[in-house]
Amino acid sequence: MKRILMIITLAALALQAQAHCQIPCGIYDDAARLTLMKEHVTTIEKSMNEIARLTAASPKDPNQLVRWVNNKEVHADKLTEIVTCYFLAQRIKPTEPAEKYGAELKLLHLMMIASMKAKQTVDLQYVEELRKLIDDFEDLYFGESPAE
Repeated sequence: MKRILMIITLAALALQAQAHCQIPCGIYDDAARLTLMKEHVTTIEKSMNEIARLTAASPKDPNQLVRWVNNKEVHADKLTEIVTCYFLAQRIKPTEPAEKYGAELKLLHLMMIASMKAKQTVDLQYVEELRKLIDDFEDLYFGESPAE
């Protein structure tokens, strides 16, 4: 548990992306952030499919291929930014019950890993994994009991 918390903390500190805001504005829309995360996953999936199509096409179109690869990576980074700068830095509190806090940290960390893997490959298994992790996190975050 301590190792997971340390890894997540280091990853959050290493990211220099813009967050929702880093001042205590008190303006939060958790459901909107989860919807954005799901949209990023759908965009990653479309990008992967386009990369596969363009790779198989003849003649090759390297410019479009590069654009779709870049698009996939940008959306994976945006998803990771929401995980780290919004949920980890602002919404998940260590004062929550330990079981829920640990389960939330684990799901968010797994999302970061799956997002990284989605950047590295065009394997759609990471899209499905991200969808499941987001759904599981959403259930847990909004009150469902943590999965065993």
